Amino acid sequence: MFFSYNLRSLFSTILCLVISHEKHSSLSLLASWVATMKHNNKHHLALLLFPIILFCQPISAIDFVFNGFNSSSVSLYGSAVFESRILTLTNQTSFTIGRALYPKKIPTKAPNSSFVSPFSTSFIFAMAPFKNVLPGHGLVFLFVPFTGIEGASAAQHLGFLNLTNDRSPNNHMLGIEFDVFSNQEFNDMNANHVGLDVNSLTSIAAADAGYWADNSRSSSSNGNSSDDDRKSFKEQKLNNGKNYQVWIDYADSLINVTMAPAGMKRPSRPLLNVSLNLSEVFEDEMYVGFTASTGQLVQSHKILAWSFSNSNFSLSERLVTTGLPSFVLPKDPFFRSKGFISGATVGGVLLVVSAATIFWFFIKRRRRKARERAELEDWELEYWPHRITCQEIEAATKGFSEENVIGIGGNGKVYKGMLPGGTEIAVKRISHENDGMREFLAEISSLGRLKHRSLVGFRGWCKKERGVFMLIYDYMENGSLEKRLFDCDQSKMLSCEERIRILKDVASALLYLHEGWESRVLHRDIKASNVLLDKDMNGRLGDFGLARVHGHGQVPSTTRVVGTIGYMAPEVVRSGRASAQTDTFGFGVLILEVMCGRRPIEEGKPPLVEWLWKMMMEGKLLHALDERLKARGDQFDEEEVERILHLGLLCAYPDPKVRPTMRQAVKVLEGKNEANEIEIEDMDTYLLKQMKSKDWWTDYSQSSNYGSHPTFDEIRRYQSSSMSLSWTNTTMEGR
Repeated sequence: MFFSYNLRSLFSTILCLVISHEKHSSLSLLASWVATMKHNNKHHLALLLFPIILFCQPISAIDFVFNGFNSSSVSLYGSAVFESRILTLTNQTSFTIGRALYPKKIPTKAPNSSFVSPFSTSFIFAMAPFKNVLPGHGLVFLFVPFTGIEGASAAQHLGFLNLTNDRSPNNHMLGIEFDVFSNQEFNDMNANHVGLDVNSLTSIAAADAGYWADNSRSSSSNGNSSDDDRKSFKEQKLNNGKNYQVWIDYADSLINVTMAPAGMKRPSRPLLNVSLNLSEVFEDEMYVGFTASTGQLVQSHKILAWSFSNSNFSLSERLVTTGLPSFVLPKDPFFRSKGFISGATVGGVLLVVSAATIFWFFIKRRRRKARERAELEDWELEYWPHRITCQEIEAATKGFSEENVIGIGGNGKVYKGMLPGGTEIAVKRISHENDGMREFLAEISSLGRLKHRSLVGFRGWCKKERGVFMLIYDYMENGSLEKRLFDCDQSKMLSCEERIRILKDVASALLYLHEGWESRVLHRDIKASNVLLDKDMNGRLGDFGLARVHGHGQVPSTTRVVGTIGYMAPEVVRSGRASAQTDTFGFGVLILEVMCGRRPIEEGKPPLVEWLWKMMMEGKLLHALDERLKARGDQFDEEEVERILHLGLLCAYPDPKVRPTMRQAVKVLEGKNEANEIEIEDMDTYLLKQMKSKDWWTDYSQSSNYGSHPTFDEIRRYQSSSMSLSWTNTTMEGR
């Protein structure tokens, strides 16, 4: 009787412990067993059966430690590779995704239960920048219900989600992001933060990347961080190539995220401490690992060590945190540093200049100006045949009289003049300031050697003295196209037929620049104010101050962003690299501006191209034609106008690969784009079909890799690079 009672009591105790097995790890259950032993001294032999019963239960504990990686450690996807036992997710290739997952699924919930198993993980990572390359984007530790990288995009999406599935509760994904770029679309707090992501890249909680020194308090009495706390926070730059260790613990619906430089003791105060119920997020089993991506910005994301456990929260202590390779870019030697070079240069210059200045100043002063006038520089010898004497120009412009000013450009004024014999000319006077020398040489090196009926005629140049230059053109009696569109009365406004003829002139000029000369010429500033009208109202393309010349088949090497806001292609703003396609983009905007009588960007109105695209999608493209033409009762060919507006939208398409060449654009303007003509190439037939296909235009909104047209805020953000931008158009009457 006594034995039967004790046995029933024993099994009741064991049953209670086994029931709690779902909510506790094996170690905690074993601790409970030891406590039971202390209070049940009478049942030593019987209780010895409990560990046998306990460990006969199904084992779901997952524990692993990787102080180096190989093909048996993790499964790789995308650009991820192993490099000397280091897991490298991305390299210097743009717009790639690298992902690595533990090969087996991790039990995260008991079947048919809402209880989420606790887990603890720690890893050491580094974001290694490349020299002279802007670094980005970020890294994500993630739980995901599937393998592979489907449903993920590169760049700002971090290889985690994409534009379509972001915020979907069906994702069942948890991520801890380490991001180095501030994306407004995800409400990122800054460009160096740690965030907690649940089914979305918009973090539910985020903090500056860094750690709290152990002398900091958790918070002040009113819930706000004290001044001492703020001083004890040590911010860490994620993408400087240093190794950082991260600890992530989850238990009882509370997740803690802590980070610190590798080799440092774990800070007692976590960076993130968030109450989070994952029962609706996690499936019963999940894959766990890392994902990262590059975009236009690139860097290498590396994982050096990793531990994970859902039963032992101290397993991270087995990670090797010292003696790891460093990915910090080496500094230049001292003798190549800016300080050393500046000091040596200044010292040498002072020694030489101080001895020579007085002698040079008194001996050479009287002869300096005369020598500068008579002395020819290297570039002057090359372009000597186009030189005109300053006396001729001064006489032609009546000594540069203010009454002869017909326009004001970015680098000087434009004067009307008359040469002996009655030939009218326009003289652009350029100062050495504001890149005047660059514009001057660009004009005489390109326009000075080009001959085409639709280019402004270049007559020559003159150097009055060092730093003051003049360019001489044929005089254009009817001023600029911009003036005839926006600054004239009704009687002088261009008709629809005249506008189309002028666009054809500009197109033929661009075709000549791109394909018709011995080298390819990129104009880089196509706009209405740079199109001038002669006495017969023919369009002439001018102002080659930003032009660049390179060989056919060569890729321009410049990364200097130049142009006029509203006419610049999206890829120019983001990369600074001009091409024939960027000229085509500017021409497309010009088409729409001329036909609609509206500037590309006007305050309080949507951008011209996006407005036209919306009108086209609504089947109201002809409604976009300049209302003043309709009010005046001008007759026009609706089919031709619609074709030209379609061409403008196609030329201004965000993806440069989709835009037609200028040869194809000229054929469309001339009406030689019917598929049954023998001489038309297959590409031209394809373009015609695309222009007439309404379904094809719906892809416009999906071209997110290239982006829509740059906004003012985006332009200002990129002004940290070397830019030469024009925010307003310059009207030069009669130039």
